[in-house]
Amino acid sequence: MDMFGGAWVNHAERLRDIWLRLIESDDVVFVPGDISWALKLNEALADLAWIDALPGKKVLLRGNHDLWWSSMKKMRGLYDSISFIQNDCVEFDDFVLCGSRGWLCPGDPNFSELTDRKIYDRELLRLEMSLSAGYGCNKRIIAATHYPPVMSDQDTSGFMDLYNKYGVKTAVYGHLHGIKAITAAPEGTICGVDLKLVSLDKLEAAPLKII
Repeated sequence: MDMFGGAWVNHAERLRDIWLRLIESDDVVFVPGDISWALKLNEALADLAWIDALPGKKVLLRGNHDLWWSSMKKMRGLYDSISFIQNDCVEFDDFVLCGSRGWLCPGDPNFSELTDRKIYDRELLRLEMSLSAGYGCNKRIIAATHYPPVMSDQDTSGFMDLYNKYGVKTAVYGHLHGIKAITAAPEGTICGVDLKLVSLDKLEAAPLKII
């Protein structure tokens, strides 16, 4: 990402330095996608090993650029400190993490009924499977999508409806980059959910404490 300049210059080094100052071995770090430019799992192993070497327990979600993302059978067990979410959840003592990649929401100017509706509906099903699994743990749910779960110019979506259905009060997302997109990003209390954008350039490479 350094090629994009600005906030991305030396971003990996800055993230690592801040991570080592803030994150301890018992902390949980939720990463909502766009983890590696790799196209295949074996090509992503160096990036995953870099994450594994950092302190804490990491939970990874798929982003739209994570083309290397493979079957859970292949990914689970690769690293002791890394878990992956896909149609399920990851449970901890006091909370459970749920999520899906998400997709463009209807109402987005780039949303096409022809090409996007099927993917949007599929991601709703995947999110509901994850939230249903998390709800069964009877613990506080922290949810994530890679894409924004709602548009800045509307107050609901299928994703937000699912958050309300399963009692989600805290959710994060990534995907949006650059000053213009970050400034217009939906954040704050929306439909009763505390929604936060956590893309790296928005956070200036500093992990955000959720709970």
